[in-house]
Amino acid sequence: MFNRVLEDFARHFCISKNKQVVLVLDRAGWHTSDQVKLPEGIHLSFLPSHSPELQPAERLWTLTNEPIANHCFENLDAVEEALFQRCRQILDRPDFIRGLTNFYWWSKFAA
Repeated sequence: MFNRVLEDFARHFCISKNKQVVLVLDRAGWHTSDQVKLPEGIHLSFLPSHSPELQPAERLWTLTNEPIANHCFENLDAVEEALFQRCRQILDRPDFIRGLTNFYWWSKFAA
């Protein structure tokens, strides 16, 4: 599944030999597996183990959890729909996401 995500990401952002990115990830097993196939132009850099405070995506969980917390859904489809709608709302606000996740020290880390 992670390989599919990487392929879709590379295709969506036109990643190639001429347009490269470094993805900073935690050390989840699916990120570090020998089965990971990196598309051309994608490079991985891993955060230290057990350091969620360094993971920018951690700041987004409260936003995704908000529409489902303390709510009783009729079925799993209703949960998925609520999460889908929230993710669409969040993705429509890239400056907001950047403000929550773009730590000032990222540019120093990538240099």
